[in-house]
Amino acid sequence: MSYWDELMQTSKNKPVRIIVVGGGISGLSAAHRLSELSAKSGLDTETIVLEGSGRLGGVISSEVTDGLLIEGGPDSFITTKPWALDLCLRLGLESKLIETSDESRRIFVARRDKLVPMPEGFSFAPTRLAPFIFSPLFSLHGKLRMSLDMVLPRRKSKGDESVKSFFTRRLGSEAFNLIVQPLVSGIYGASPENLSVRAALPQFAEMEEKHGSLIMAMRRAAQSRNGAKKKGNAARYNQFVSFREGMRELIDALASSLPEGDIQLNKPVRRIETSGNTWKILTNNNESIDADGVIIAVPTIHAAGLVDGFDPLLGDYLSQIKYASSIVVNLLYKREDISHPLDGVGFVVPQIEGLPISACSFSSLKFTGRAPPETVLLRCFMGEDISKEVHDKDDSYLSGAVHNKLSVLLGITSEPVFSMVKRNLQSMPQYAVGHPERIAQINQRAELYPGMELAGNAYNGVGIPDCVHSGEEAAEKLFKHIERNSN
Repeated sequence: MSYWDELMQTSKNKPVRIIVVGGGISGLSAAHRLSELSAKSGLDTETIVLEGSGRLGGVISSEVTDGLLIEGGPDSFITTKPWALDLCLRLGLESKLIETSDESRRIFVARRDKLVPMPEGFSFAPTRLAPFIFSPLFSLHGKLRMSLDMVLPRRKSKGDESVKSFFTRRLGSEAFNLIVQPLVSGIYGASPENLSVRAALPQFAEMEEKHGSLIMAMRRAAQSRNGAKKKGNAARYNQFVSFREGMRELIDALASSLPEGDIQLNKPVRRIETSGNTWKILTNNNESIDADGVIIAVPTIHAAGLVDGFDPLLGDYLSQIKYASSIVVNLLYKREDISHPLDGVGFVVPQIEGLPISACSFSSLKFTGRAPPETVLLRCFMGEDISKEVHDKDDSYLSGAVHNKLSVLLGITSEPVFSMVKRNLQSMPQYAVGHPERIAQINQRAELYPGMELAGNAYNGVGIPDCVHSGEEAAEKLFKHIERNSN
């Protein structure tokens, strides 16, 4: 065999190398999916995950301390979007999943220093008549204004609009201020005045286009779900699920599913270069890694700098997606020191109330195993809409400010026995009006580089299922490209 024949044979035997930049839920989901596809196809691949920090998981962080299980980021995921649940089942995590408590799943709304139950069946719009009519949360005028949704015409324009514009137009300002704003701000950490309804809540824009009335569309959907329950076709799991030992279990399972050595921590990537079908990954540690494909699964504020060298326009598009920060304040109390019955999963706080928190979850009542008996662990959220002056205060100030307001709302008579503050800086992408068009521009530019894919919560959804789907979809697209090139 000649030298060139040997060189060609060595090249053929060399595994295909794929670099995943970012070790959050999107990047790990991408790496796991690549591993599955490689095993199924028989194609020899090497996937390396480069994570800039010293830990995996991004905003997902579960900490066990003093008998408490504390979530610094999301504490559950939704099952109506299938991707995260499907991943858990493929990872063999079914026995570790836990559902929200069956005792009470209602949500309260903070209103004039009291907690008022959200009407049963109310989710952005009323689906049940009696609870809505008799609810003390809304004024008579507000109820009549919401009812107009059933006769108001559809919007003629198909263009994007803000969440505030959409829901105020359909349901009125009272429904927006008391329900829509706090729910949306809790999910996206963004002001609904700037948030794109077609990017953040596309199902509601579709309801208007198809049914005209949001109320009628949601009532039909509720009736359909109830019919499925009567026929025994109800969903297998509650709407929200978590893990016995915290959300960290999903991250640990993904990491354990990958071959040893495929994950490299403390490896921030500085720049990415491309030439033809090959990629060069340059790290801050002055390393240069050659690859056949790359998945960029870091926030767009960082991804923009990575691609700027080979496509400044793509970098500019990515940099246009802004991010907001959030703060989670965990407080532990003795149950006997709280007079409120806590007969729900938590409460939301309308911005018009002017409180330093946007929502509170009764964490240890929502999921079992979060705190010792006779105590209650509360998770409170401070979003970007809380004044920057408050955000810049130290942990003790934040804990004290939250405690003072909880004392009024929940009738708390003593100081917390434990507190922990977790700051998630620049973690929440802002889906501003025009976001769908912005993503279309990003996708159009990214398609010029078939060996590169983008993944994360900045594109088509911020929840854990959306991140899983984004990572897996990127992996599948890249793997198809590599398979075509290898044949």
